[in-house]
Amino acid sequence: MRLLQIFVPRGDRELVLETLEAEGIEYAVTEETGPGGFEALVSIPITPAGVEPTLERLHEAGMGEEAYTVVVAAETIVSERADSLADRFSGTRISREELRSRAVELAPASSTYFSLLVLSTIIATAGLLLDSTATIIGAMVVAPLMGPALAASVGVIVDDDSLAARGVRLQVVGLLTSVMTAAVMGYLLRGTVLLPPAFDITTVPAIQERITPGFLALFLALGSGAAGVISLTRGVGSVLVGVAIAVALIPPAATVGLGIAWGHPEVVLTAGTLVLINMLSINLTALLLLWLSGYRPHRSAGIERAYGRLRSRVAVLLFVIVLLSVVLVGVTYGTYQTASVEHDATVELESMSDDPAFGDLEFREVSIDYELYDVYTGSKPVITVLVERPPGAVEPPDFAETVRGRLESATGEEVTVVVELVDTRRA
Repeated sequence: MRLLQIFVPRGDRELVLETLEAEGIEYAVTEETGPGGFEALVSIPITPAGVEPTLERLHEAGMGEEAYTVVVAAETIVSERADSLADRFSGTRISREELRSRAVELAPASSTYFSLLVLSTIIATAGLLLDSTATIIGAMVVAPLMGPALAASVGVIVDDDSLAARGVRLQVVGLLTSVMTAAVMGYLLRGTVLLPPAFDITTVPAIQERITPGFLALFLALGSGAAGVISLTRGVGSVLVGVAIAVALIPPAATVGLGIAWGHPEVVLTAGTLVLINMLSINLTALLLLWLSGYRPHRSAGIERAYGRLRSRVAVLLFVIVLLSVVLVGVTYGTYQTASVEHDATVELESMSDDPAFGDLEFREVSIDYELYDVYTGSKPVITVLVERPPGAVEPPDFAETVRGRLESATGEEVTVVVELVDTRRA
């Protein structure tokens, strides 16, 4: 429930009260004798969904812009009349005025925003290097990225240029700050005793996850944006939703920074694509859901302007997302191809161990050198096979060629095979 309090300017008292009575809205009036030029304080108990239509009626009736309007969240209202009030103004959507205020609050002061962002990036970068999922998630609690992502969309919808510009600016500069923080941290840590010798970031599972993004990653960003709008308009789960949005942005941004520090352009490309798609998708979803939820600018003249800006932004966002999605589709296909080759080769080697044609030879281990970029450069998979040869066992003629033929038939790819024969003795 809400308590709507209106400081009525001198000369507007009768207008306000007549409008409320005509709408059948209950109120209480307190005489105002302060120096602000107000003659009355009107208090109205109302549901969250009733705040916006009530204010619209008052403004349509001619209530001046100099009036102060205060919306207070009421913890509890005890009255038999509350049920009828809820029936009249049903719904869970907050008013346009509350929406804008919450969006402003979610975009903190620059000093606070960047301080928390740098700390979050440092923690997330450490979590990536340590392959610690718990550390990465912990960093997300600190990251303040939910506010700017939603403030930009709210600014467009309610025709507030300064709020929209600030939201966009905080997102862009914030992500660049995150990338540079991770790059500096990676550069300082590279080659120190804190990391193993010849440490390769591309072998860390947590980093591999961000440099091989599949098309399904798009749904994470879309879902995060939708959850952010629901959280903002209904006031639920803001902390958890903030974590979801941060998960979509901070770890891949930190991965880009590590790619810069280690000089891996492919890491920068794939993780950078993931960051951009996530950021744009969150903004796209927020814009569309806010408009479909019925939010509009206060003045009718601003509706057409806001609608025009909405269309142009949605068109640009969709175009860029589709363009970047080509990279995701390519990564998805390449990842599928490498996984398919590895799976088919492993299965075939297991069957070869049971094949009488190879006698007592046992295929014990296999390593496959076939990376994502090999799929598009035309490089052949290199499959290394470790074969145990018991005493007295003899490999068939042209053994390596036979193994290569079997593996090519199983994988459907031309492969290079390295066979390592190991004489074994068991006691």
